[in-house]
Amino acid sequence: MRFKGLDLNLLVALDSLMTERNLSAAARRINLSQPAMSAAVARLRAYFGDELFAMRGRTLVPTPRAEGLAAPVREALLHIQLSIISRDAFNPADSHRRFRISLSDCITLVFFRRIVDRVARDAPTVSFELLPLADDHDELLRRGEIDFLILPDSFMSSAHPKAPLFEERLVCVGCRTNKQLSRRLTLERYMSIRQVAVRCDLTRKPSIEDHFLLKQGLKRRVDIVVQSFSMIPPMLLGTDRIGVMPSRLVKHFEKTAPLRVVDLPLSFPAFTEAVQWPAFHNSDPASIWMREILLQEASRMVPRRDATRTSRRSKFTQHLPSATLRTNPDIHPDTP
Repeated sequence: MRFKGLDLNLLVALDSLMTERNLSAAARRINLSQPAMSAAVARLRAYFGDELFAMRGRTLVPTPRAEGLAAPVREALLHIQLSIISRDAFNPADSHRRFRISLSDCITLVFFRRIVDRVARDAPTVSFELLPLADDHDELLRRGEIDFLILPDSFMSSAHPKAPLFEERLVCVGCRTNKQLSRRLTLERYMSIRQVAVRCDLTRKPSIEDHFLLKQGLKRRVDIVVQSFSMIPPMLLGTDRIGVMPSRLVKHFEKTAPLRVVDLPLSFPAFTEAVQWPAFHNSDPASIWMREILLQEASRMVPRRDATRTSRRSKFTQHLPSATLRTNPDIHPDTP
């Protein structure tokens, strides 16, 4: 089919080429033969009056024109998929939807296991692909390559809707035999003790605790850098090192590891774990269903002492139409 002289099938080919950056892989992705994909590239070049791709070995390197086309083409195809192709009613009980979710190991252990158990009961044929946090998570959301991102909200952009899940706080942890933690931890000793720190992304951006310390003009003594919170406890056992971890994750590891937990010498602010999704998924029935499960399970993690406060907050939203709750990223039952 042509639209103003453009064969719309070529947009599918262009999107596949931009995703795979390899002619053969792009052809397999959309069930074309390699000669047919080569012909599609030639037609794309003719229509746009641009080479679009250069070859570097077996890798396709897009031109600036191709880079500029990538986002609107992907958004157009996703809009067609969500608004036209997938507009049938979503039935979780017989859906085979696979949700791609980017999250940390901490969230996987202390929160997402709840989601997996819940979905296994309610929608046994729904599945998940859990992905590590990436530097380009905004781009992954924009291209629709992930369905959800779970991250502290301070690290999220305003380009996509989001909702708070639960609050978390940081604590200091070390081996149970660590004599440095046998008495009150002062700021001076905290800064001098060897520490294990987490850097979850390739750019090694400052973590929440480092960002806070840097604002105070402080820099801790990092002895070992690891790529996940789960790697901190093994690096502490039998040593005098300490680490900073989310309190819920420490409780998880306390069941199997001899750890000692103490308060940090500074008043590290609590932070909010949040969920974010692509803007064009706002009205997607499957995304709405999954968001409601995420929010419901997160609300069950609120401590009892906060239950009354949460109940009062819920009165704000209990009379709003469900569609408003589902599509407005700024309204959430736990938001004052």
